[in-house]
Amino acid sequence: MLLVGDLLADAAALRPSALAATLGERSLTYGELDTGADRTARLLASTGVGPGQTVAWWAGAHLESITGFAAVARSGAVFAPINPAYGPAEAEAAIEYLHPDLLVADADHFEAATDLAAGTQTQVATIADVTTSGAAAGRPKIAELSDESPHIVYLTSGTTGRPKGVVVSHRASWLRSFPGGSTFAVGIRGDGGILASFPLFHYGGWHYVLEAWHHRCAFHACHRFDGPSMVEAAARWKPSGMYCIPAVWNRVLDASPSGPDLDSVRHADTGTSAAPLDLLLRLKERMPLATTSVLYGSSEGGHHTTLADWDIRRKPGSVGRVAPPGVIRLAPDGEILYRGPTLMTGYFERDDETAAALDGGWYHTGDLGVMDEEGYLYVTGRAREVIRTGGESVAPPEVEAALAGFQGVIDLAVIGLPDDRWGEIVCAVVVTPPGVDAPTVADLRSHVGDALAAFKHPRTVVQLNSIPRTSATGQVQRTLLRDQVIEHQ
Repeated sequence: MLLVGDLLADAAALRPSALAATLGERSLTYGELDTGADRTARLLASTGVGPGQTVAWWAGAHLESITGFAAVARSGAVFAPINPAYGPAEAEAAIEYLHPDLLVADADHFEAATDLAAGTQTQVATIADVTTSGAAAGRPKIAELSDESPHIVYLTSGTTGRPKGVVVSHRASWLRSFPGGSTFAVGIRGDGGILASFPLFHYGGWHYVLEAWHHRCAFHACHRFDGPSMVEAAARWKPSGMYCIPAVWNRVLDASPSGPDLDSVRHADTGTSAAPLDLLLRLKERMPLATTSVLYGSSEGGHHTTLADWDIRRKPGSVGRVAPPGVIRLAPDGEILYRGPTLMTGYFERDDETAAALDGGWYHTGDLGVMDEEGYLYVTGRAREVIRTGGESVAPPEVEAALAGFQGVIDLAVIGLPDDRWGEIVCAVVVTPPGVDAPTVADLRSHVGDALAAFKHPRTVVQLNSIPRTSATGQVQRTLLRDQVIEHQ
């Protein structure tokens, strides 16, 4: 069976002294990570955590989160990471939706976690409670676990902004990260491990943890994903592979325009959508010994396509061809559909949305695209209202609700605008009375405050005379509005 907990055990058996994970100056070997995961799994089992239960994990960057991730997999429970940037309302919605049996939080989130769990059946513990205890060593005994059992729930936003959990089985998680279908499809050149610009609540972060386990190399985590922090981690740990979204790669290149900091890198990959050719050429100039691939995928389906290094100049703007073992086709309206063994099981307790997303056995991505005669895919836009920015999903109605009531604005709407660095950016379109200036981005971000995570805040403001709405219901006609904004710019 393809079980996530066994994947770590195999790596530890083969390379117990090899580096498994780093964060800042700290590190763990595979032997240490494997032993720690067993201890934590035994402790979880002693508190009643096991198959059919959910462990929510609300924390920033901690090496112990990787231990907890492995331990929950071995316990048979479901791991549900929560974005540490969530404000109180977002966290409350997530926890009410997941109704976890155990909520583990770091010191920064423990007080809020305790308040949110009050009056519920959810137990609350600190990371130290579950990872540094004196539990006995040895693999815990759990009920028989199928590789079709749920392994993890990734929280994303639906069109309304309410949380939606992508449930992924052990088998699908294993196959997503297996060499051949993984992002480093033909293996990693070098033994330096993987440095990726995804936090450990995001599908991308845990995907690269699992890829590292398959390759029996290190996963390098970061506290922050600004240019200097990523360059410092690269200089310290000498990764063989780096994955950054375009915006972060620009920061890395700005922070290290020359010098030996990035000399170890042999795979300089990017994606979430099409990447600008000028960025790809900058990567090649800065790291001439590295290959560069453009990757496209989703939490719901994993890795969909790859534009290989040798096709970058030949197919500018493409996200490549489908990655095995998946299949891609286009719906009559141009929506990109994906099918394969890496698909999610469904959305947690969202049967209607699951049925719509997996209609006919194909995942309906919500992205629009075209495919050339050689099978290369080009993403051309969005069929749905959800904004995809830097790999995150943002629901326009949620941002509109947070912006409501801003003084001097008589109507507003939120759309996503194409952006070379982020894929899309959140744009607030405002209507003001005659003679009244539009608010600035800083004004709107201050108004939102911590009601929403920072990646949901507007990054640009456009002032129009009116916002197109349907006559019957008053709903924003976002496609028309987006076209007007692009024409206005």
